[in-house]
Amino acid sequence: MLSRATLLSGQSARALVAYSARTTGTSPANSQAAKSDDTATSLRPVRQEPGKVRMGFIPEEWFQFFYKKTGVTGPYTFAFTLSTYLISKEIYVMEHEYYSGLSLLIMWIVGVKKLGPKLAEALDKKVDEYESEWNESRVQEKQILNEQISDEQKAQWSMEGQTLLIDAKRENVALQLEANYRERLLSAYREVKKRLDYQVEKQNIERRIQQKNLVDWVVAKVRASITPDQEKQNINKCIADLAVLAQKA
Repeated sequence: MLSRATLLSGQSARALVAYSARTTGTSPANSQAAKSDDTATSLRPVRQEPGKVRMGFIPEEWFQFFYKKTGVTGPYTFAFTLSTYLISKEIYVMEHEYYSGLSLLIMWIVGVKKLGPKLAEALDKKVDEYESEWNESRVQEKQILNEQISDEQKAQWSMEGQTLLIDAKRENVALQLEANYRERLLSAYREVKKRLDYQVEKQNIERRIQQKNLVDWVVAKVRASITPDQEKQNINKCIADLAVLAQKA
């Protein structure tokens, strides 16, 4: 448990250093280096579980190495025989440091068994907090970017609406100009018609006056040309015609 926690804490520290180095490099040279080494710095750190161990510190691969040649009991037999050989030949002398180390080993094992789970839980919690902070910052940044994209889309939609509004205003102005043009055209037609009607009426009046004056002049001339005898003869002729008409009726 302690090895797992230590490995995770070390990985977290290295990831923080790499992240800080990546975020502080804002110069063009750093940007180019970051682009060239994108696969190494852009990937977020992922939690990795340590390899399996036995007895708290012996890797599992060492036991697997003996299994192919000696079987399951091979590693233990090798350790026992090697220890016996070292002790019997006094290569490894069990002096007072040995017993001190043995007592420290026992204390270390007891500490690992008693305090290891709590310490590992605390370290795992710390790692989870780091990971949650990173995820939170990533989620917030993603949310901000989504909001910016949404605002940009709304702005583009608003610009399209402004374009449609400008087209509508142009069409409205064109309709107003057309209506004004037709109104002026109708006004000009009415004014011209009034003047033409005036000229026609004037000519008709002048013609009637001329006809009346001509008729009066002709009548006056005719009356002036008739003598009293002719007038008397005409009267008698009219009376005779009326008498004839009376007899026929």
